[in-house]
Amino acid sequence: MKKLVAFCMVFLSGPLFAITVDTDTPKTIKSDKIEYDVKSGAIKTSGKTEITNASGQRMTLVDSYLSGRGDEMSGQDVKIWLGQHVYIESDEITRDGADTIAKHAEFTACDGCDDFGNAWAIWASKITHDMDDRMLAFYNMVFKAYDLPVLWLPYYTMPDPGVKRKSGLLIPSFGSTNKMGTQINIPVYIAFSDYHDATATLSYLTEENPLFQLEHRLNLSHAEFRTRGSYTHNKAGENRWHVFNDDKVDLGEHARASIYIARTSDKTYLQKYGFFNGQPYLDSGVKTELFAKSGYVIADTHTFQELRDDNWRGTVPGGNILPNVRGVYQTQPFFYETYATVGTDVLGIVSDGTMSQRFVGDARITSPWTLWGGNRITASIDARYDVYNFSNTIMADNNEFSGMKTRFLPSGYLEWGLPLVRPSSSWSQTLEPRARLTMRRRVDNEQFARYNDSAGAFLSDTVLFSDNRFAGYDLWENGTFADYGLRWAAFNNDGRQIEAFFGQSYDFEKRAKTDINSGFHDGGSDYVGRIGFNNSSWLDVSGRVRFDRDTFDLRHAETSARLGGAETYLSFGHIWAKQLSNIGSEENNTNESMAGVGFKITDRWSLQANGIYNWSEDKFLKHNATLFYNHPCYYFSIGYQRDNAVREDYEGNTTIQFRFGISVDGQHY
Repeated sequence: MKKLVAFCMVFLSGPLFAITVDTDTPKTIKSDKIEYDVKSGAIKTSGKTEITNASGQRMTLVDSYLSGRGDEMSGQDVKIWLGQHVYIESDEITRDGADTIAKHAEFTACDGCDDFGNAWAIWASKITHDMDDRMLAFYNMVFKAYDLPVLWLPYYTMPDPGVKRKSGLLIPSFGSTNKMGTQINIPVYIAFSDYHDATATLSYLTEENPLFQLEHRLNLSHAEFRTRGSYTHNKAGENRWHVFNDDKVDLGEHARASIYIARTSDKTYLQKYGFFNGQPYLDSGVKTELFAKSGYVIADTHTFQELRDDNWRGTVPGGNILPNVRGVYQTQPFFYETYATVGTDVLGIVSDGTMSQRFVGDARITSPWTLWGGNRITASIDARYDVYNFSNTIMADNNEFSGMKTRFLPSGYLEWGLPLVRPSSSWSQTLEPRARLTMRRRVDNEQFARYNDSAGAFLSDTVLFSDNRFAGYDLWENGTFADYGLRWAAFNNDGRQIEAFFGQSYDFEKRAKTDINSGFHDGGSDYVGRIGFNNSSWLDVSGRVRFDRDTFDLRHAETSARLGGAETYLSFGHIWAKQLSNIGSEENNTNESMAGVGFKITDRWSLQANGIYNWSEDKFLKHNATLFYNHPCYYFSIGYQRDNAVREDYEGNTTIQFRFGISVDGQHY
């Protein structure tokens, strides 16, 4: 056997039909007989020939000819290896310029993936590859699955596997619903450039009019743009649609902007056509962010579209926000660790026939100290001034008001903590008692308008020791109150952690009208606690509870747990809350559980299932399960989903979805 190492020859171009390398990359040719024309650089081999380039790609053929310039090649019984399991085999292959022609050829990406044959292969009487447009053309093709003919087409084209983006049809997916019949999704991929593309999908429904979907993607050096939408003209004569848009633009090292749009034709369209993610309302607007080492400024606008039923219970959002500008600046320490924080918040709210504007200016000085014995003392004073302008606004007393209102809101707190640390070679422990006394000016009107940006206060461990019991600025917590609690934590060198907390709040003055289910009362509040354990590998458990201050009955409980890893796992969550009416009688309690399971059955088979169950109504709100199969040469999934929601024209839905795709050297198509 003779061996010739050539250094200046490109013998075949294109990632499918050839081993394409730089002209300076060495190539190895092995054959029973090799003839080399020194003058022209052409190579002619006789008998079995194997050609391998530096990257490991190889070709086997019989009686080959390669021109010195690499623009002509011929041979018989050709097999070209393009990857670990990817090859094309042909009785005869020739090349003329940019065109490569393989006769009686077979292409597959499944060599050796199964013991009983290739999972799939494409046989054709002729396959051509045009290097200019990187397209493969199959003539008189037969698609085979495990050597069994499945599909015949007289002509078929596809981009070669080395092409990352190419316009054309994608593999369809199938589904079925109990309301709209069988759904066939036919996607078309449109590649405008390497950084700009779109996917248009036509969905045929057997019991409803077609659905059109479009997804657009554009990536620039300092920006990205994403848009998704759909449209249908249903059999009832209604135009139904949705559009979701999310654009992000970097405006320099310290600034960025976002544009987000979420709109739909009606309250139930997203749910009925499978675009619903449980969101209570849709939010559209623009956001600009400026940030530096010591502060930030955010300006944004929001226009909301309500998706909840008309009888939903809540207070926010109470109108479109046009705009909201807020900023914070923190100084360097004056002395020791004492620093100042200056903030402002400007808000405009527009609703049906009403309008309000708000300006909040806030200045705070915070001074943390570590004293003898590890005692930690933090003192803080704050001065805040609010200016409101109302136009036809419903106030807290249910009367309509137009005009201006102001208020000066000084406050301060003194906080103490003593972390007691017990280090150990196995488990280190921390026990920390903590208390905070907060003093706030008592005002006649703790709230001006009924619906601006603040929801009511509901007691939990996260509310204790916070600067504001409420979610926004409009509600003001009157008077003096104290928060106190005890935290214990332990951790070891393996990353395992355990934490527990128990605490309470105490109001020294009579509270304003408070929701009976909030957990706050005149005097002592309910008791709150949390507990958690994480072993940093396969187990994470946490829980939050609230107990009645008088009877110690359980009033609220949240539990979550996850066991396992990324592929095989069990997750669980539960929330329970006792709901009392204003006269103290028990109403419908909140009692829901969520469970999820993921199971890797084999290296190729896996299963995932999730469900939400309402114990008060004794029914599943929704549940789903999906079976996945991931073969080296193809993949598919079949899923089932049931949604039991009933609202307006939506009366629950059962969906079955099937997806199939081909894999080529690890790339899904």
